[in-house]
Amino acid sequence: MPTCISLLHYTQKGAENMKDSPARVEQARKLFKSMGAELKEFYLTLGQYDAVVVSEGPDDETATKLTLMISGQGNIRTETFRAFTEDEFKKLTAALP
Repeated sequence: MPTCISLLHYTQKGAENMKDSPARVEQARKLFKSMGAELKEFYLTLGQYDAVVVSEGPDDETATKLTLMISGQGNIRTETFRAFTEDEFKKLTAALP
């Protein structure tokens, strides 16, 4: 399954409702599962981003739908990247001319 890494910024709304954030992460886990994906890891972070999420899903379209649905709630802004595992990286580079 494709892996995605999402870098999150809390919006003003999300910051104001920080106490509810753990419950929102659990709701997101359930949403991911309902769409055949998995929220693998959530990290609260210091620095430029407020949190990082690692997820897997069946395809890029599902990842995009999930990102739109979750960010549409107004608590976070996201930057999501498709990530390739080391094995996928090796396969890609092995196919280079």
